[in-house]
Amino acid sequence: MDKMLYISMSTAQQTMRAQAANTNNLANLNTTGFRADFEQFRSIPVLGEGLPSRVYSASERVATNFQQGTVQSTGRELDISVQGDGFIAVQGQNGQEGYTRAGDLRISANGQLMTGTGLLVMGEGGPIAIPEAEKIEIGSDGTISIRPIGADSTALAQIDRIKLVNPDINQLQKGSDGLIRSVDGNILPADATVKVASGTLESSNVNAVGALVTMISLQRQYEMQVKMMAAAQENSTSSAQLLTLGS
Repeated sequence: MDKMLYISMSTAQQTMRAQAANTNNLANLNTTGFRADFEQFRSIPVLGEGLPSRVYSASERVATNFQQGTVQSTGRELDISVQGDGFIAVQGQNGQEGYTRAGDLRISANGQLMTGTGLLVMGEGGPIAIPEAEKIEIGSDGTISIRPIGADSTALAQIDRIKLVNPDINQLQKGSDGLIRSVDGNILPADATVKVASGTLESSNVNAVGALVTMISLQRQYEMQVKMMAAAQENSTSSAQLLTLGS
């Protein structure tokens, strides 16, 4: 009975974790540039003295879905979307460089270029600072140009260039903060071939229908494991009663 109960209990626990990951994907359905996480279950033997007679289930995030989301036109001069493969370099909350597809940029009160979630956008020499200007333009190569206040309408000055990277996606992983980084933790070099489109944003790549179907499936799996635990309890009680009658 203990084998049945142990397997059902561990599977129910891991199903809850998988449900949490799927719920996180669904919650970010409208998050700009979000990349969904894949989940899978794996059977792992319990090792110890003697033969491995117990097996438990483990849920693990095996990879991130790097498929491109839908690109939508916004007409806003600070909105950009990466065309094809590549990422925008930002400074994470921990001060380390990370990479994102979220191009909903804005300028903070002290003139720093930030993402919609408040992460500093990296340029050629560090975080990008934007001086006061009448107009800001972001070129297809990430070049930022401004028209200073009071300057002629044709007078554009280049001030920096957004750092864009294009690493092998097989060497990337998503951190708990949602940013993409290299598996070895190294800072990635800029790639001049990555292009962006101004006035557009890339949506999340979460499939709402698929996430809802997965949620229902996981809920049914959880309910089945709970029933298995109840059955194990009933079998244990019945066995105890039989032993009592035999004595």
